[in-house]
Amino acid sequence: MKTSFVASFSRTLVTVLLALLVGGLIMQLSGKDAMGAYQVLWNSAVGSPRALANTLLAATPLIFTGLATLIAFKAGIFNVGVEGSLYVGAFAAAWVGFTFVDMPGILLIPLAFFAGGLVGGLWGLIPGYLKARLRVDEIVTTIMLNYVAILFTNYLVTGPFFVPGMANAMSAEVAPQAQLPRLMERSQLNISFLLALVVLALVAFLLRRTALGYEIQTLGTNATFARWMGMPVARTILLVMFLSGLIGGLAGAGQALGVHYRFVGGFSQGLGFDGIVITLLGRNTPGGVLLASLFLGALRSGASTMEMFTQIPRDLIDIVTALLIFFVAVEVTVPKVWKYWRGGSKTQMAASGSER
Repeated sequence: MKTSFVASFSRTLVTVLLALLVGGLIMQLSGKDAMGAYQVLWNSAVGSPRALANTLLAATPLIFTGLATLIAFKAGIFNVGVEGSLYVGAFAAAWVGFTFVDMPGILLIPLAFFAGGLVGGLWGLIPGYLKARLRVDEIVTTIMLNYVAILFTNYLVTGPFFVPGMANAMSAEVAPQAQLPRLMERSQLNISFLLALVVLALVAFLLRRTALGYEIQTLGTNATFARWMGMPVARTILLVMFLSGLIGGLAGAGQALGVHYRFVGGFSQGLGFDGIVITLLGRNTPGGVLLASLFLGALRSGASTMEMFTQIPRDLIDIVTALLIFFVAVEVTVPKVWKYWRGGSKTQMAASGSER
């Protein structure tokens, strides 16, 4: 296991370095100082305790969405619907926060997280049921349900839960005791980061030490074998999609209670989809998800400062992210193509030899 982790970490490190190198070449070719830009990016991401806190804040929702995607990928389910679970979970948590205003914080915060996780999990059950019972492709249903969740929650804060005087689509502010305690002054880093680490440990334990984890990984490795072994495939799919949605809902709850202190329409900007990038970069392992989240969180935390001091647009971070996906895809695809080509060549040689 230690050797596997080292190998996975090494491949991730090489992928990151390649993406940064190509990003630097793009900057140099456009007449910018790549080394200076990366130095500013580094200092603004981890150069001080406050900068480090802001990086951890940016990484927190990525840890959640990365884990939500990972647990589905482990079962061979391509869940693209974490974004939808994140939105409905965020609204559910905010609703609890601005509705039960007389409840003490020690009860209100867990209740809000419970509501966010439960609603996110139930949202994930919709495509899960369609796949488990009706064999409907989960990629299509999860993508479409993302739009439903985003538009539905936007309707809620512009219709039934509209707050007069608000310029944007947002709910009422949650009660002060529902706002998550901060871990550092002058930073919004809050206890949702600690919760993300707890969830990461629980996911790792689930996959490695439980019967359900074995069933999940067996289903993802060979679904036909899992069925022949008598594993409850349909039930496992439902559980996986519920857990994936639940973790996505917790991500939304953390943003609503610890960053915005209300539900804000369109707040995510693709955090659910970022989970796919995090999982791929992290080589589909919990530890890899943590490292990838911290790396991408550092990039995004330092992007604004880099843009301010170097005149390099923060769109560069999107370019680096795209390069990460590209290099991961190359690493996954090229060996398979090479193996297929070698296998085809050997087959042709055997056929030609038999003809002779």
